[in-house]
Amino acid sequence: MTWHRRNPGGVLTLAVHAQPGAKRTEVAGLHGDAIKIRVAAPALEERANDALIEFLAMRFRVVRRSVALVAGARSREKRFEIAGSAVDPEILLR
Repeated sequence: MTWHRRNPGGVLTLAVHAQPGAKRTEVAGLHGDAIKIRVAAPALEERANDALIEFLAMRFRVVRRSVALVAGARSREKRFEIAGSAVDPEILLR
């Protein structure tokens, strides 16, 4: 899998490599087969995961409930599904 794919139903799947505790939340490029996102929130009490969901919802112009963490809740390697977005994921790298 590349870092993103869209299934026939329109749901977008993203492979994310998270770096919690950063100075600010931002995309840092690619990290292997994942997009690397630096997260300002610490990896305590799900704060980093919540910050990633908020960041992805904003970037893909969807409500928070349209973004689901489907794998990697306690890992740096995560997989998210985003429903209802027409935004091209490649825009994150620009």
